[in-house]
This record gives sequence, C-alpha cells and structure tokens, in this order.
Amino acid sequence: MENVNREILLSFWKVHILHHAEKQAVYGQWMLEELRRHGYRLSPGTLYPMLERMEEYGWLKSRSDPRGGARARKDYRLTKDGKKVLNMIRGKVRELHGEVVEEDET
Repeated sequence: MENVNREILLSFWKVHILHHAEKQAVYGQWMLEELRRHGYRLSPGTLYPMLERMEEYGWLKSRSDPRGGARARKDYRLTKDGKKVLNMIRGKVRELHGEVVEEDET
C-alpha cells in the first residue's frame, strides 16, 4: 500500500490542500485532521515537507506570527499561481471522472 500512497494518493492530498487553501488559510494540524476525515492517514513528517514544496513551487504562501518563534504555526493560502494550478487540475479531474466513474456506471 505504501507504493499507492506515494505514487497516487500523494497527488490527491495536494489537490485537497490547494482546494482548502483557496477557501481559507490552512495550517498543518488542521490539514492532517481534514485529510483523516477523508480516510487518508499521513504523518506530519509527510505533510509538512509537502507544504514546504508547494510553497517553493509558488502555489502556496505562508505566514506566521513572528513573535511565535521557530515553531510558530504557519498559515498557508493559495497564491495566484496556485489558483491557476487548481483550475487546471479541476479540468483534469472532471475529465478523469467522466472516463473512470461515469463510464463505469453505464
């Protein structure tokens, strides 16, 4: 199952993050709980590097209270580039849904 997580579900987690970061600022612990609500089990050691990479790609922008020190909570929001990526993904998800799910129902 680890290969499924790494090869397929990792992308699903990223889509969830982008989706929620568009609606409101998100932070790691909240995102872990939200992903668990959807049945995904991942560790902070998986999530936090993913958030950092998504910020490096320019999809998310973080902000933390400078008075909070090195371990202050980071809030992540979707950037303009992140919105473009999310819109592209939405189109691909619609297409994939039509092929994989709707076709299977007929």
